[in-house]
Amino acid sequence: MTSKTSKTYHHGELRENLIKAAITLINEKGISDLSLRQLARYVGVSHNAPYRHFETKQALLMAVAEEGFIALRKRLEEAKIGSSEDARDQLRAIGIAYVKFALTHPAHYRVMFGNYRDGCSESASLAEVAEQSFMVLVNIIQEGQASGVFCESDSLNLARVAWSFVHGQAMLTLDNRLKIETEEDFNAFLEFSVQMLIQGIQSP
Repeated sequence: MTSKTSKTYHHGELRENLIKAAITLINEKGISDLSLRQLARYVGVSHNAPYRHFETKQALLMAVAEEGFIALRKRLEEAKIGSSEDARDQLRAIGIAYVKFALTHPAHYRVMFGNYRDGCSESASLAEVAEQSFMVLVNIIQEGQASGVFCESDSLNLARVAWSFVHGQAMLTLDNRLKIETEEDFNAFLEFSVQMLIQGIQSP
């Protein structure tokens, strides 16, 4: 039973608020310090309330990651649609969108690729949405190969190369390792680096 000072939520509303609160607390204190008890205090519900939705902290983090991959896929698809029909332009657009998504949603992004899942089974829904976001990239590579602008190497491996490239940039930037001082200089670097990626996988 919740205390008199506890908030009352509808079933689905509480789950969504727990996820939002988890992102806020991760931004403030990091993943390792997060607990379901702490989350309950932050949201204003009984200590047992979060367990109605998430049996463990890992289950909560997987829900956060799932929401992140859904948002990432949407952002990549928007970037693709907002570009031209040329696969090179589309790859450039989603490469930049990917890195900027990570920088705009750092807590989400770190959870999406964190090691908290070690020793526990990944949910089928999380695996599916993660795959769907990756397939946006794979599809662009395959479309570029079909139109003759990308080389005829294995499309999955080319997508892995491109993903590794932008993921590395995102993590280095989040960890302040690139040491680029201004937003203008960073944007110029991002444009340059994505262009280098495109040149690397273009047809000879």
